[in-house]
Amino acid sequence: MRYLYVLIFIICFACKGEENKNDAKGDEGIQQTELKTLDSLEVYDFQGLEKYLNKSDDKVYVVNFWATWCAPCVKELPYFEKLNEEYPNQVEVILVSLDFPSKYESNLKPYIKKNNLKSKVVALNDTDSNSWIPKVSEDWTGAIPATIIYKKDKRNFYEQSFDYKQLEQEVKQFF
Repeated sequence: MRYLYVLIFIICFACKGEENKNDAKGDEGIQQTELKTLDSLEVYDFQGLEKYLNKSDDKVYVVNFWATWCAPCVKELPYFEKLNEEYPNQVEVILVSLDFPSKYESNLKPYIKKNNLKSKVVALNDTDSNSWIPKVSEDWTGAIPATIIYKKDKRNFYEQSFDYKQLEQEVKQFF
């Protein structure tokens, strides 16, 4: 009987170890440039995300880097949603989630649904942040929230939180 308990104990820990390995592997992410769709969530590595950082049409692009675990990020999201709603033909808001891949199903997707986010939401799954953060902005320390506002060749970077009035004021500089 004692051996049975030992065997059950070993099996439980062996399974738990495998689960943890899978979680760690999930956090490494989907390292492909091409789009991966996970039930309507677009997931990119940085190379795939770059297309959202370099559009050259006549719209103003507002790209916000955020995560569901970041309280200041979550607090300002309604302002980005309002901006997207108020200026539908002039502004495109893109919300880039930096949530961990293992949290897409449990945190990110439910948050998007619960808050009825209308802006484009994509997930950035690229663990080599030391290479892509300076490509977003040389001024970025990696802290979030962080936002880029651009139109063609004019570009401003903000490593801060916004209220609606501040956000709208910054965007209007691009009209």
